[in-house]
Amino acid sequence: MTSWFQAEGQVDAFSPVIQEASSLLRKGELVAFPTETVYGLGADARNTAAVEQIFTAKGRPSDNPLIVHIAESGQLDGLVSECPEPIRKLLSAFWPGPLTVVLPVRPGAVSPRVTAGLPTVGVRMPAHPVALALLRAADCPVAAPSANRSGRPSPTRAEHVREDLGGRIAGIVDGGPTGVGLESTVVELAGGRLHVLRPGGITAAQLRETLPEIPVEAAGQPAGGEAPKAPGMKYAHYAPRGRMTLAVGSDPGQVCAAIQAQLDEARRRGERTGVLAFAEHAGWYDADCIAVCGSLGDLTTAARGLYDALRRLDEGGATWILAETCPEEGLGAAIMNRLRKAAAGRILAV
Repeated sequence: MTSWFQAEGQVDAFSPVIQEASSLLRKGELVAFPTETVYGLGADARNTAAVEQIFTAKGRPSDNPLIVHIAESGQLDGLVSECPEPIRKLLSAFWPGPLTVVLPVRPGAVSPRVTAGLPTVGVRMPAHPVALALLRAADCPVAAPSANRSGRPSPTRAEHVREDLGGRIAGIVDGGPTGVGLESTVVELAGGRLHVLRPGGITAAQLRETLPEIPVEAAGQPAGGEAPKAPGMKYAHYAPRGRMTLAVGSDPGQVCAAIQAQLDEARRRGERTGVLAFAEHAGWYDADCIAVCGSLGDLTTAARGLYDALRRLDEGGATWILAETCPEEGLGAAIMNRLRKAAAGRILAV
């Protein structure tokens, strides 16, 4: 039985629903809660038995580390053994907010299941009043990956959490739709460079503006049996149930025509067709299910609506899906990162 906590209006650490939900966390139970990015599935990061429940509930690979959430920046020093000055500059600029920093973990600060055996831990302070109230009331660091079954689109509404994890976890705190819609940017300072382990709500341009003296670069995929340093680096993620392919090309008209040709052929084979489209082109398609994620002219809307659109394709029963793409600039880098994962690398070059 999963308890439902409706967090409406003004909430703080003393609100009854927050008190009830935080009590579950302190008892070693799992509670899903909203952040400004997506809904997270929280457990006391110090409690190995509780953290292991996250992997079981999600079906998550054991070498995929978890991000620890805190309510106050001062809690960071209790979790990590060092925090270089450039990272502190980033925290000053972007916390609370969608930025996760990977730093050397302080021995014994969190369960080894959180770090997946790595000597580092990812930490962030979310910019959501419900999340911060829950973290303050729980009075512990909370390990919280996205609150979905592993590989599925991340949840941006409490209803998405219930679809994936209802009956598997103790509680869901409903704080309404999330704002950013994509997971946090994950960074690590190493070798005099800032490595973006996962693009997200903070763009590379914002990072460079804050740290102009330090090169910012994207990290590569983990090799072979190497454990990923951040969630989303190694495994297929965010995928709808149908087979999805990304259509890539410089001419929108040609891309749309190529997508429609693929859809027509799939329909003749008996597939139920779907399109993930931007608002500017949605009217160009004939498909069984057309899911609009947002506008190419405002990628913040596309980021916010991406996972909801992927889930609508599932609701429409789409088995053969073509997806439009966007320029990899600003938030476009994070959107394309998620789309490539969702399509398992399948590309239609136009």
